[in-house]
Amino acid sequence: MKKILNKKFFNRSTITVSKELIGKYLVRNVRGREYAYMIIETEAYDGFEDKASHAYRGKTKRNEIMFQDAGKIYVYLTYGMHFMLNIVTGKEEYPAAVLIRGVEGITGPGRITKALKINKSLNAKLLNKNSGLWIEDRGVKIKKEDIIKTPRIGINYAEEWKDKPYRFLLENRL
Repeated sequence: MKKILNKKFFNRSTITVSKELIGKYLVRNVRGREYAYMIIETEAYDGFEDKASHAYRGKTKRNEIMFQDAGKIYVYLTYGMHFMLNIVTGKEEYPAAVLIRGVEGITGPGRITKALKINKSLNAKLLNKNSGLWIEDRGVKIKKEDIIKTPRIGINYAEEWKDKPYRFLLENRL
């Protein structure tokens, strides 16, 4: 049974959503063809105080999507070459998002966006079939003990926030 996750799922704590996305399916429709991959790795970026978050220094043109409704797509370019896919979580005006870092068969957020043709054209759209990108619950049950928590990757600049266990991954899948 496939159930598309809606705003209610994403309108919760970014940590909770980040953990509960493990085992859900990222689905992309490209020119009428659907691609679906189980999510196996995520990272949470949570609020104004999170020094690794784009919202740490306040609202900008780049990060304004993080301050909008839960379930919106936040895509940005990093290092001038890789798009990153994030899903906005929590209450409006509280900047939080989950980065999709790995799906079964594709590890690395830049590789995911490249393989699924995800780019800035999806930025600020709602995660649903109309946008061509959505997340489904396909009934896969993941035990809490099978989800590993670690510090996030590539954020050494974030001082004490670099050590927060905000990265979640499915054991033995990477």
